[in-house]
Formats: sequence, structure tokens, C-alpha cells
Amino acid sequence: MITVNEEATATAEPLQRLAAEGVSVWLDDLSRRRIASGDLARLVTSGRVVGVTTNPSIFRAAIGSGEDYREELAGLAARGVTPDEAVRTMTAADVRAAADVLRPVYEATGGRDGRVSIEVDPRLAHRTEATVAEAVRLARLVDRPNAMIKIPATTEGLPAITEVTALGISVNVTLIFSLDRHREVMEAYLAGLEKARAAGIDLSTVHSVASFFVSRVDTEVDRRLTELGTDEAAALKGRAALANARLAYRAQREFFTGGRWAALAAAGAHEQRPLWASTGVKDPAYRDTLYVEELVAPGTVNTVPEATLDAVADHGRVDGDTVTGHYDRAGADLAALERLGIPYDAVVRQLEDEGVAKFEAAWAELLQAVATALNGKGAEAR
Repeated sequence: MITVNEEATATAEPLQRLAAEGVSVWLDDLSRRRIASGDLARLVTSGRVVGVTTNPSIFRAAIGSGEDYREELAGLAARGVTPDEAVRTMTAADVRAAADVLRPVYEATGGRDGRVSIEVDPRLAHRTEATVAEAVRLARLVDRPNAMIKIPATTEGLPAITEVTALGISVNVTLIFSLDRHREVMEAYLAGLEKARAAGIDLSTVHSVASFFVSRVDTEVDRRLTELGTDEAAALKGRAALANARLAYRAQREFFTGGRWAALAAAGAHEQRPLWASTGVKDPAYRDTLYVEELVAPGTVNTVPEATLDAVADHGRVDGDTVTGHYDRAGADLAALERLGIPYDAVVRQLEDEGVAKFEAAWAELLQAVATALNGKGAEAR
């Protein structure tokens, strides 16, 4: 937990420079303790962060012990709710409270920032209609204009993105690993905006981000490079994730141009911003601020875990745009990996499957912990 004293409430200079470069820093963490202690409010009022993201792993860590949710769990147990309903109730309450903390940022930025994301049950990742229904339910349960509903970028998630956007609900598309899937996500968003416009929905109220995962790409590619054991392979370590993200940014800049987008923009629509996710560095051989410093570009979001936020504030180096103009090198790096027998399509497909599986496992652990807590509270009540 970040402890913020009065001297530390001023925005650290590297974070100021990120903001000046058009990068929005969102905290990749949320817990009831962080909200109740005032820590989140201090992070927001100091300008260190302008948004919050959550995922099943974050909620598993926050709720799993039950310590900060003891009173609510007792009430839920007395009502005889299921573990699924208890988790939905508690996570929505935390997101609602965080959204209230961030509401001034939302108002000041016209809805661009001040956002808090909550994810649909990851077990629905391959069920389109169920994802849409759960997204609508979460949006109503949280009931805050600055909430974003996270939908995974699976094949089945793509039409769900369109349908949820068409209802005027802001969407954070998560678990994007490939350039092709990123293009499909942007297409799904535009299709949703067009349906929303046809339904008479005010497009200016709809925002979206595309969460492009970063560090996990290096983790898998570097593992394969290590197995090759050649000098050429060693020279490519730590380059795949940055190359992938930089080309995703180029794709976004190219996509939101032309007549189709111009018509939506004229109706008040907002571009779907790239969001760099999984930006905590996993290899200690790399600089701990790598995926922040090397992915600076206008109109992006970087969602950082607490340790990375502290590292950037302490010793981050922000020296302008580090994405635009690096496209040729990025393409060359991915091509070099292909020549070494590391197929891009196979890597990103594996990472998507693993990403969904990890979130499902975290959700299952959370449900089990809550079920145990509910049973205990129920026994106490009897």
C-alpha cells in the first residue's frame, strides 16, 4: 500500500511529463482498504493516477482474505446469497466507491479519464450472449457514468463488444495480444458506435480503451529465445513486446481516419484509445520502468501496478514520444523472430488462451474463498 504524506502528494516529475506527452496513468489495483484509508483519493488528488483498472486476480487478492469485507460478508451470509452473487455485489460496491473518488477527474476531462473498470465473469469469455447480459447487469449494478465494463477480446467477445457499445455502455476491451485481433476489436467498436447512432444514443457519452498486453509477450518470446541459445536470439530479448505494442499504436492511428470514422466523429464519437496493460516488468534483468518509458505516445493509457507507479515516480525517464517513428524497427524485430522459428501467430494465440485461463482460475479461487467465508458466517449466525 502506498503511504502518501503531505510532501509526497505533489505529482512526481516523471508522471507530470507523461501527462504532458498525452499519456494517462491508471492504477492497476483496487481494494476496499485502499478506498477506505483515503489512499486512492490521495493518489487521485495528487495527480499521480487518473483512472483505475481491476481484474479477477486483483479482486481475488483484495477479497480473498475476507478481512476488509467481514461485515458485508456477514450480511450476505444472513441473506443466503450464492458466492457468485456475493462476489458481484462486493466488487460492484468497490468499483462504485472508486468511481465516486474519480468523478471529479471524469468531469474535468469530459469522460476521457476518471474511469474505473470492472470485468465480466471470465467464465463467460466464450459466450457472446451471456457476456452481453452480464455487462448490462454490471453497468446497472455499479450505476456510475465513469464505470467501464471489461470484455475479453476473444472471438466470441467481439460481437459482445459491438452490442454493449451499441447500448451506450463504455467498454474496456481486455486480453488483446495480436495485431489482427486489435484490428478486429477496433472494428467491433466502430460497428457498435454505428448501431448506437442509429438508435439515437449520444455518442459523446461513450468511451472505450483497447487493453493491449505487453510484458507477457516478452515472457513467452524470451523463454523461446533462451531455448535457442544463439547470439542472434539473445539480441532479440526484450524487444518483442515493445515491437508488438508500437505496431498496435500505428494500427490505431491508421484505423481512426477516413470517411467512416469522420462521420462518427462528427456525431461526437471518441476514438478507442490503446491501453498498455501488463506493464509490470517480470524479468529483473530489465529496467523496472521499461514498459512505461518505451511506450510513450499521445492518446494512450498506461495501467500500472503499484510497484511500477512508484518506480516511475522515483526514477522514470520520460523524454518524449518513444513509439511514433519506431515502426520500421518494430516490424524488423517481429520478422527476425519469425526467421528464428518463433511464429508470431502461435505465440499470441497461446497467450490469449492462457490469459483467459488465468483469469478463470483467479475467479474460481475467489469464489471458493468467498464460499468458505459465507459458510463460516452462516454457521456463526446459526
